[in-house]
Parts: sequence; C-alpha cells; structure tokens
Amino acid sequence: MTQTHPVDEKLPIMKLTALGMQHVLVMYAGAIAVPLIIGGALNLPKYAIAFLISADLFCCGLVTVIQSLGIWKFGIRMPVMMGVTFAAVGPMVAMAGNPSLGILHIYGAVIAGGVFCIVAAPFMSKLMRFFPPVVTGTVITVIGVSLMGVGINWAAGGQPVIGTVVNGVFTKIPNPEYGSPVNLGIALVVLVSILLITKYMKGFIANISVLMGMVIGFVIALALGKISFAGLENADWFAMIRPFHYGWPQFDAGAIASMCLVMIVTMIESTGMFIALGDIVGKKIDNDTLARGLRVDGLGTVIGGIFNTFPYTSFSQNVGLVGVTGVRSRFVCVAAGCILIAFGLFPKMAHVAASIPQFVLGGAGIVMFGMVAATGIKILSGVDFQRNRNNLFIVAVSIGAGMIPIVAPNFFAQMPSYLSTVLHSGILLASAMAVLLNLFFNGQGDTLDVRAYALASAQSSDH
Repeated sequence: MTQTHPVDEKLPIMKLTALGMQHVLVMYAGAIAVPLIIGGALNLPKYAIAFLISADLFCCGLVTVIQSLGIWKFGIRMPVMMGVTFAAVGPMVAMAGNPSLGILHIYGAVIAGGVFCIVAAPFMSKLMRFFPPVVTGTVITVIGVSLMGVGINWAAGGQPVIGTVVNGVFTKIPNPEYGSPVNLGIALVVLVSILLITKYMKGFIANISVLMGMVIGFVIALALGKISFAGLENADWFAMIRPFHYGWPQFDAGAIASMCLVMIVTMIESTGMFIALGDIVGKKIDNDTLARGLRVDGLGTVIGGIFNTFPYTSFSQNVGLVGVTGVRSRFVCVAAGCILIAFGLFPKMAHVAASIPQFVLGGAGIVMFGMVAATGIKILSGVDFQRNRNNLFIVAVSIGAGMIPIVAPNFFAQMPSYLSTVLHSGILLASAMAVLLNLFFNGQGDTLDVRAYALASAQSSDH
C-alpha cells in the first residue's frame, strides 16, 4: 500500500477549519492592506472601499483553492496562500493619480498582466537571466521605499490635502486632522505593539503581530470616539461579488507595460517561495510543477481584474507558518481559501475593516512596507559589490531614477501625456534602468538553474 505524502494528507474537518483559520489570521492584515491603499488613492467612499475588501477576500480564497487543490495545468498542489502583491501597489497608485486614467484602466492593466504571466510562466527560466539579484533587489527596495510614503501619511491621518465640495465646487483644502498628536500617538502605539509582540511572544501570536497591533490600535481609537461605523446598518449581511462591478476594463499601453513588469518580479518572488516551500514539505519542484504554480499567479491576477481587485501572488508569511507548525497538508490551505471566500460574501465584515482609521493602519503600514524595502536590501546583501564595482552603479542610478516621482512629482510635467503612466511610476523607472544597466555592465548572464537563481533573488521575500 502506497503511503500518502504529508502534503496530500486529508485531516478531520474540525482540525482543517482551525488550522485554516490560523492561515487566514496570519495573512489577513496584508490581504486587506492593498484595497485600502488603492481605495484611498482613488478617493473612493467607505462603502466602495468595503466592496474592494470583500472582492479581495473572495478572490484571495478562490485563487488559494485553485493553487492548493489544483485544476488541470493550474495549481502547485502544495499548502500555498494567495494574496494581493505589494509589488503592484506603486504602479497602481501612480495610475490612480493620473487624471487621464481611472480604476477601469487599473483593471485593464491587471487583466493584461495576468494573461502575460500565464503565457510567460513556462519560460521563466529564460526570463530569469535578465533579473539577477542586483536587479530584483533594487526593484523590491524601490517598491518598499515608494510604499513608505503611503504608510507615513496614514500614520498622520491620511493625505495632507483632501478634496471637498465648497459651495457646490470641488476644491482641495488642508486636512485639519493631518499630523494631530492623537493620530501620531495611536500610530506609535500600533508600531510599538507590533515590535513588542514580535520580540516577546512566540509561535502563532508572534506570527500575527501586525494584526494584533492593528486590533490594539482599533480598540484605543474606538474608546476615544475616533471610529465611525456610519453606513454599517445599510451594508448587506450577504452579497455576491459581481464581475466588472465598475464597468468594462479599459486598456492603456503604459499601464499594461508597468503591470507586466510587476508580474515578472512577482514570478521571480513566487519561484523562490515555491522552492523554499518544496524544501519545507519535502516535495521536489520540477519545471512542470513550477509552471503550474506560476500560472496561478497569472490566472489569479486575471480573476482579480474581472472581480474588481488586483494582482495575486503567494504570501511568504504563510510559507513561514508551514515551517513553524509543521503541518504540511495542502488541504489546510484549501480550507483557509474556503473561509476567505465566505468572508468575502459578508459585506458587513468588510465595512468594519474599511472603518479602521488610517492612523491605525499607519503604524502597521510602516512595518509592512518597511519590510518590503528591507527584503530588497537583504537580496542586495548577496550581490558581489567587491569584485564587480559595476553593480554599485546599477543600484545607485536605478534607485535614483526610482526616486524621481517620489521627491519631484513635477519632474516630467512637460513630457507628452501618453508617457505619464511610465514616467510617474518610480518602480517602472527603477526596473527599466536596472535591467538596462545590468545588460550594459554585466551582459545577459548565464542560463543558471532556475532554483539557484530564484532563491538568490527572492528567498524569504515578504509581501
């Protein structure tokens, strides 16, 4: 009789549910962060942000089930949790800030990027040579630095300037709550709570330190009367997620190019995650298995664009949880996916999440987005700067290019408008510069084994 591999072990339903909920709690804070960021960048009202959260949780669950369970040529069939990648946030915020683009262009770029990922998945080993650690480390560092601005503004209470209607005319005024001592104090409490929980707690509690910190901040803000549940009574208890809720997607060439580049970075990160997970659960990751997993990054992203959410990738904190708990059954993540689908169908829950004040999110955002930058720095720490000083120029100039839209938003103001999507994305500028400079200084590199390349670029990456 053939012994069942631990990855394929089917556990009792109650145990599956409990272990699945643990996975959900570990990734929940990261899962809802991106809808909150993009909803805020688009100046959407609370009920619309709540809808984005519902759609995101629903798609997180659906794509997780496909990845862990496996359907045809899609799914790595291992315990993998899928969530929205932070790598796509910078370009999407840039699109949201472009007057000629809107949410439909974001969804068009997401769908196109997903299709590109599905097509490119089997050829990942060939693409990898253009994205060695000096490139991916630089790009991920710039992603983190770009996102830090979001977290810092959150901590202060939102944007320094807000839009409002005065005498029937839309105008922008200074945000009176921006930088208030109460906002900064609660954000600091959240940040300190996360650090204390991480240092002094062990196991599962330490793994959900970000979520715990947000809960502490939420309770304090609630006690101080800083939270409004307005509209909660009007939210449905149950509602299906309708495809193309905002209309048919629209397609912009610059936005699509930006998202395709994000998907390449995402595939490299996912490759590292899958190989690390294969080591943890004792399953060999061959090229066919890798392609099945990467196809779900693409399929999940297409599903995200259809169901009003964003690009998906494997969540590294849940890979770490598999190692911590020692539970290797993929059906635990299937159960977690079903729980997330159920969460997405209850709008009242999403409305409560959308009611979290931005200053509470700020304390957590500084940690989450800072960890993205730190991951990029960690990848760069493995780059040879001693024997190959050219790598210093690649990193220096690429980060400089990536900082242009952040420190000088009007730098490209006189350039043609059709280039605005490309020129106002620091991540895209840094990526293009890093790839081109790497080709100039180092050539195309060798066709290295995909496992060694991916692990050097993305192992222990955090989304």
